[in-house]
This record gives sequence, C-alpha cells and structure tokens, in this order.
Amino acid sequence: MEVVARLLALLVLLLVGAGLRTTGVLDRRRVAGLNTIAYYVALPALVFVSTYDQNVADLLSVALVGGLLFVLGTTAALAWVVHRNRGSNDRSSVAIVQSYHSNLGYLGLPLVAATFDARVTAIASVVLGVVTLTQLPMTIVVLSTLNGADAALVGEIRGIVKNPVLLALIVGLAVGSAGVSIPSTVASGFDAVAALALPIALLCVGASLQVEASTIDFGAVVSVIALKICCMPILAWLVFSALGVDPATFTAAVVMLGTPTAVSTYVFAAELGGDRKFASLNVFATTLASIVTLFVLITLVS
Repeated sequence: MEVVARLLALLVLLLVGAGLRTTGVLDRRRVAGLNTIAYYVALPALVFVSTYDQNVADLLSVALVGGLLFVLGTTAALAWVVHRNRGSNDRSSVAIVQSYHSNLGYLGLPLVAATFDARVTAIASVVLGVVTLTQLPMTIVVLSTLNGADAALVGEIRGIVKNPVLLALIVGLAVGSAGVSIPSTVASGFDAVAALALPIALLCVGASLQVEASTIDFGAVVSVIALKICCMPILAWLVFSALGVDPATFTAAVVMLGTPTAVSTYVFAAELGGDRKFASLNVFATTLASIVTLFVLITLVS
C-alpha cells in the first residue's frame, strides 16, 4: 500500500503541475524558475546526500557500468529497427531517442530516494551519472544526423561536463571515498533541500506536458511506450540477473532504467529538427503509463 500511495502522490503532483500551467499560475517564467531550483539546487543536494558517506569502490563496478551500457545500447538498436521507417525523419528520430532516453534526474533518482534505502539511492546516483554521460551524446547525434541539423556537439559535451548534478555526484563520491566527515548541521541542511527534489521536479514535469489531438499517432506512441517502459526494464532485469549483481545494484539499475522518457528530449527535438508535438505527446504518454509499470517494478524488486 505504501508503494501505491507514493505513486498516486507522484501522479497527483504531475496533474497539479499540468493544472497550474493550464490556469496560468505556472507560466513559462515560473516554470523556468522551478526548473532552475530543481536543476541547480534540489537535485544536486539529493545526489550529494546520497553519496557523501559512501565509498566509490562500493558503488561502482564493472558489472554495473557494463550492464547499463549494454541495456542502453541494445534498447537504442531495437528502437532504430522499429522506428527507422517511421514516416518522416523528424518523427522517426524523435521516436528512436524517446525509446531509450530515461528521465533519471527529475523522476528516477527522487523516486528511488523516496522509496528505497540509502545504499540503493547512492547506486542510483551512480546510474544517473553513467547513463547521462552516455544517452545525452547519443540523443544529440541521432537527432542531428537524421534531421540534418547543425549540432555543436563539442559545446553540448562541455555542457554535460558542467552539469551540476554530475558535479555533485563527483564531489559526493570524492568526499565519501576520502572519509571526510560532514558536520551534522550541514548534513541536515542538505537533507532538507534534497527533500524538495521530488515535488519540485514533478511539478516541472507536469507543467511541461502538452498534448494536441492532431499529433496522436497511436502506433508510434504505443511502440515508444513498449520500448521505453516495458522492454528496457525487462532487458535490465535479465542482464543484471545474469551478471549476478548484489540486490541494491539490481534494484537501482532496474528501477532507474524503467523510468519514462525524459522531458529534455522535447527540448532536444525542438533544437535539432525533431517533431516537437510528437515529442511532447510521447513524454506525456510514457510518464502517465509509467505510473503503472513503476508500481509493478517497485513491487517486484521490493
């Protein structure tokens, strides 16, 4: 029942965010402000408090990195096979990237932190780092190549290096591995800020969701949903079971890879010639459907 309550609360916050956008309370400027708070403050705080008392050697393993890269690469390859002839390139490219590009920061990590213990959350932070460093360049290359758009890949990679969430991960792991003690008052402050990550992120996601009836391509949308929140976590389950990783690593990897399509894919689609309306629809559809699939995943791994 606790898992159901958490996911229902997640759905309520998504709907509240969408409702506040519809009524004009969360206009573009305010959504941008919330995104700034989430991206530069709350999420880095969550990553830091999850890792500052952990040794990187206990979290990062060859099996974890190899398994993540295999699942990501295999899902992307399947998406290419399924979507490569999806009508126009602008729609095909969006369908491909949205079939593997996971919402790890705004949904995955905060949900894991609210549901599982500290070790699972710490490993989920590492999953966020490894997958983000892989899926972002992949998405930029796929969209720019298929749509013939000019993508300043070097500039985008520099942006990844400056990502505050990834920087918080590096600092947290460095502090934990060095055995540096954090004063309890400082730790409590970070904990308080980290607690804001999930509600703020969900409001931002909800306020960013837009659906237009004219964009609905049921076959394409169902294919994206099937690949992203069904095939990808099932593949993760099989791969990490075969690798024999510990339960915390297994839980973190499967749940994180079972998250819906990231809202950022809509931004990349808009910048790199993708079908923006189709991208927005897929974000909405995978997020809504993931309420059910994440409940199943969390119940099974628990």
